[in-house]
Amino acid sequence: MKIAVDFDGTIVTHRYPAIGEEIPFATETLRMLIRDGHQLILWSVREGALLQEAIDWCKERGVDFWAVNRDYPEEKVENNNHYSRKLKADMFIDDRNIGGLLEWGQIYHMIHDSYSLNDIIQERINQQSFATRNMPKKKHWWQF
Repeated sequence: MKIAVDFDGTIVTHRYPAIGEEIPFATETLRMLIRDGHQLILWSVREGALLQEAIDWCKERGVDFWAVNRDYPEEKVENNNHYSRKLKADMFIDDRNIGGLLEWGQIYHMIHDSYSLNDIIQERINQQSFATRNMPKKKHWWQF
């Protein structure tokens, strides 16, 4: 699967143009996705030296992207005046999703185990209802 991954706010905290702190488990999850055979595309608004800093930062942590801001590594974009940065990816991981960025463990679970967001929500509901079902009943001041 081709997965486009944003950098600022998704892999690291927002500190643009600087590089923020790594979001917990981001690079570990990305390495696992690469090991699982997925093609990861770094999808960022960064350009030039700032983009190269992000690429190098990820590479130092063992995340080597299949492509950067393009659909495939060999795609020529320098001479294309009609170039669109809209990627043909199967999935996008971005902090600007409706509902925000899920935890990286949940992201991996969804991709690896083919879970939908609805499945994740249903699991949480089931866990919460199980927890409340086993709680002692609240005693009220009236005794009927």
